[in-house]
Amino acid sequence: MRVLQLGKFYPPHVGGIESLMFHLTEELNRREVHSDVLCAHKKFWGTKEQVHGYTVWRAGSLGVLFSTAISPAMIYRLKRIIDNYDIIHVHHPDPMANLALFLAKPKGRLIVHWHSDIVRQKRSLKLYEPLLRWMLRRADVIIASSEAYKKGSLYLRFFHSKLKIIPYGISADGADLVCGDHVQELQSTFGNRKVVLSLGRLVYYKGLNFLVHAAVFLPKEYVIVIAGDGPLRNKLEKLSRRLGVADRVHFLGEISDEQRWLFLRTCDVFVLPSLERSESFGIVQVEAMACGKPVISTGIRHSGVGWVNRDGVTGRVVPPGDPKALAQAVIEIVENKNNYALFCQNSLLRFQDIFHIHPFACEIIKTYENVLGFPGNMQTCCSRASESVSQRVASQQANTVSRTANGDTL
Repeated sequence: MRVLQLGKFYPPHVGGIESLMFHLTEELNRREVHSDVLCAHKKFWGTKEQVHGYTVWRAGSLGVLFSTAISPAMIYRLKRIIDNYDIIHVHHPDPMANLALFLAKPKGRLIVHWHSDIVRQKRSLKLYEPLLRWMLRRADVIIASSEAYKKGSLYLRFFHSKLKIIPYGISADGADLVCGDHVQELQSTFGNRKVVLSLGRLVYYKGLNFLVHAAVFLPKEYVIVIAGDGPLRNKLEKLSRRLGVADRVHFLGEISDEQRWLFLRTCDVFVLPSLERSESFGIVQVEAMACGKPVISTGIRHSGVGWVNRDGVTGRVVPPGDPKALAQAVIEIVENKNNYALFCQNSLLRFQDIFHIHPFACEIIKTYENVLGFPGNMQTCCSRASESVSQRVASQQANTVSRTANGDTL
């Protein structure tokens, strides 16, 4: 079986969809399902790379318009290689990949992974809509990440017969590599204050202006750390100065994958203050759960964010755009030690039970086999995965409870 993952960008480019594509591609190849990647490059000249035994084509582009890479080279490359694959697995939203598919005329099976509706670019969406509907009609299977998003999508409602719900899953190997000494060093750089962390691009729908504003309502022994970059960084930094909280709100810019896991291990609580359905799932919440961290997210209508983070179980879900509610949720979680330990434990267990890479990859492989018409026996594979996950849960759960009892955070 040969699969081509077709998407907008690929790591080291930072983003939730890019991260998911990486975790999935790595795991598929580990399970001997040959999977290559075709994506756009932000530079004019494209590249061809060998990554851990599979190929990543980065097609050169003329720039980015309406969050879409303009890459005629992607069309050319897809036409050249499309017949080498049994399945094309396209990651939406990406109008460029959609156009490339239309012009390449795939003869094999097509799977559309619907990560998000196009929410903001409504004018350009009208031009793109005929191409989008063609892709959905052409798809053999459409994958969505949650029932909530499926029900709220204006497009998916017309294709329920070919829709499959598969929650995202990731590998947490990077979290396991974090050294405890490095966690202590990082805690000391913040004066051993309580760390409220948020990770992501600094764009409008992330709602980070409300997190900055929440610092006004937090005691001074709390520090907010925001990692990531984007067009709103200057505005957010100016806002922190205007509110008089610049000494308690730190902007890190882009950080490496290793630093990402280190900060997730170090923080006391993770916050995802997003505002719109552009945030369809919030995979960064899953990364925080993999580190046994309580999560504070927002209740976005028809988004899967509030389903990933269970209110009162793995953290708190508050109304979007309410800085006071964000601050109150932080204090409520962190200050009650007994509840805090339970939130940590529940987060880790929910990650291992639902959002680990093993069940995610198993469901994806089953989908591949079904569309090709030769469903294999995945029971052995999935049961082995479940067994190893359960063993790891027990180990990490014991570690979480032990460290929390000692007054540490995991």
